[in-house]
Amino acid sequence: MNIQYKKAASRGAWGAGAFTLIELLVVIAIIAILAGMLLPALSKAKTKAHGIKCMANGRQLMLAWTMYADDNFGKVADNMTGGQPRGWVHGFLDFDPNNPDNTSIDNLLKAQLGPYTKNPDLYKCPADRSVVTITRGRNMGTFPRVRSVSMNCYIGWNPDRDTLGSLIGDNPNYRKFFKMSDIRRPAMLWVLLDEREDSINDGWFAVSMNGYPDQPANFTIRDFPASYHNNAAGFAFADGHSEVRKWLDARTMPPIVKNASVTRGVATPNNNDLPWLMSRTTVPLNE
Repeated sequence: MNIQYKKAASRGAWGAGAFTLIELLVVIAIIAILAGMLLPALSKAKTKAHGIKCMANGRQLMLAWTMYADDNFGKVADNMTGGQPRGWVHGFLDFDPNNPDNTSIDNLLKAQLGPYTKNPDLYKCPADRSVVTITRGRNMGTFPRVRSVSMNCYIGWNPDRDTLGSLIGDNPNYRKFFKMSDIRRPAMLWVLLDEREDSINDGWFAVSMNGYPDQPANFTIRDFPASYHNNAAGFAFADGHSEVRKWLDARTMPPIVKNASVTRGVATPNNNDLPWLMSRTTVPLNE
């Protein structure tokens, strides 16, 4: 009797609170199932938070854009291309390790809108993770690039606009906006957008108007908008509001080309995304 009692007590002391191997496997499987259910939702929530932050940045940039015009007799900020020395931003982004523009905050804060923004974070979408690796000089290492925002090519003065006309489907029937008074429908005119990391270079976003509005077989994408926010891009409009536009056509959001440039000027006939973009890029002169 005493021996049996001691054995039972021993089992109770060591085995009462322990899991069997099968029980442990069941618990692990349940945790894995829950993680599989929650992680996609958390990822979408993070992406949505990035979209909200992106829209807030857009509103701040548009406030700066408006203040600049107010201080310059209604003239909007210049919209330069390439290595031209002045404009709403400076510089030309790429993935060249020897190009200082990729990491230069001065190209933002010493440009025309810089005195009104004073915050370099406003120029970069939080979902843009593009970096450049510097291999020479005193500051070697991998650093984030400073900008993901570009400006509507029909807005702001640009001395090369005539030679760039073929890029944007330019013709004398469409309006260009050099002053605030040129803008008739500010809620329907986007000024700034998030551009893809493999498309962005200067601060000038080219939109071809070829085929608009009734010849969709001639649609072409010159520069590519971003699609970081669940296949959507952030836009800031002339009236100060921001919104995120979700893309529908896969040709608007091809796979990202890492550390290189995407092919531009791609024909995308009947692309359902382009009428929305074109109708908010410019207007015919008679409107």
